[in-house]
Amino acid sequence: MNITLAVEVFVTLFVIMDPVGTVPVFLSLTAGRTSVMARRAAWQAVLVAFFVIVVFAIFGQGILDYLGITLPAMQASGGLLLLLVALELLTGDEDENSLTQGKAKNVALVPLGTPLLAGPGAIVATMLFVHRVDGFSDGVAVALGIVAVHVSLWLAMRFSLPLQRLLRESGILLVTRIAGLLLAAIAVQMVADAVKAFIEAG
Repeated sequence: MNITLAVEVFVTLFVIMDPVGTVPVFLSLTAGRTSVMARRAAWQAVLVAFFVIVVFAIFGQGILDYLGITLPAMQASGGLLLLLVALELLTGDEDENSLTQGKAKNVALVPLGTPLLAGPGAIVATMLFVHRVDGFSDGVAVALGIVAVHVSLWLAMRFSLPLQRLLRESGILLVTRIAGLLLAAIAVQMVADAVKAFIEAG
């Protein structure tokens, strides 16, 4: 097995998907839910992200070519979606924020699973690594790197749950606002990168 390639895949996706940086967003999105629901959201988000990454690793270029979608367009759409979530986290009322209510929609699918974890950056990086695969050993290395990153994501979210009890309601509200600010910055950067790519392509 190509250990060097496996490490490169892991490090690259770890930096892009950022398990540590995901923690405040995860805590804010799962606030008000029971520990069981929060744990379920953690593994569901990881499974969704893993599924999206694998699908695009195998069929990504064909899907984009068939639909006539460019990577910058996909990146911009992901950034706009995250920006909507960020604005709700920043401005939503503490009692009315649909993202943090126990009866809210399943945040493990959107925005956690995608586009936050399995976003355009991670998808593009995975597709590039797949293009470098030359033989069975390289394929195993890429697969191992992808799996290792998703295990790291699950561990980061799963073992961040005790922080909810420590922070309590006011602390979670503060984390929610901080997470909204971070998400907004990520979203704006994604859109800016997409615009830059459009200009360079033109």
